[in-house]
Amino acid sequence: MTVAGAARRRDGHVTQERMLEEAMTAIAEDGLSSLTMSALAERLGTSGGHILYYFGSKDLLLLAALRWSEAALAEERRALLSRRITAERKLDRFLRLYLPRGPRDPRWTLWIELWARTPGNSALGEAQEELDRGWHEDLEALLAGGVARRRFAPLDAAARASELLALLDGLSTRVVLGQQSGRDPRPALEVARSAVRALVTPYAPDAGEGPGVAAEGPGVAGGGPGVAAEGPGSIGNTPDGAAS
Repeated sequence: MTVAGAARRRDGHVTQERMLEEAMTAIAEDGLSSLTMSALAERLGTSGGHILYYFGSKDLLLLAALRWSEAALAEERRALLSRRITAERKLDRFLRLYLPRGPRDPRWTLWIELWARTPGNSALGEAQEELDRGWHEDLEALLAGGVARRRFAPLDAAARASELLALLDGLSTRVVLGQQSGRDPRPALEVARSAVRALVTPYAPDAGEGPGVAAEGPGVAGGGPGVAAEGPGSIGNTPDGAAS
């Protein structure tokens, strides 16, 4: 069966989800500038008018595609938060979920495009805030949970989540714009891990050792703030910690 045929329901119409999926694929393959309603319609074997019927404009199509992509990631975040693994491992996997997978990452390409359009469009601004809120709330909950379980030293979870997300936004933008050496997401991941080790310090059972300095042992940082010891709980030292 052809791609166009697979995209159609029995009534001959292309589903909205298939339109969004194909839009994301087109952005990854050819870039956002090449995505037009007519080009997308041709890929799907339908008409531009059919796509406009559902989305109304290219801006709304892009926003819908971003929402669709973010909804899948929200499910992954919820699954991550519910897993019975250490807070350090959850935080490391959160970083990998957030960062782009390369310079052609379609989700991040859309984010950057919509950021540029937000100042003159209140609807886009509200949608951006809604999507950002989900990431912030989940990261805040992850950090607070780590503190409650004495994996992380006491911190202001809301403020630290904002700081980390701002850092991740900057790193992600550099990757998508091709400003990373070799255009590879792994350097950004390593920078993010380094920042986490500095900003989210391990719980210190002996308060006399000073703020953010934990006793040496498996899965905690020893030797001063931001220095991670080898162990099963350290950020970036898990078996699945390397970027894909």
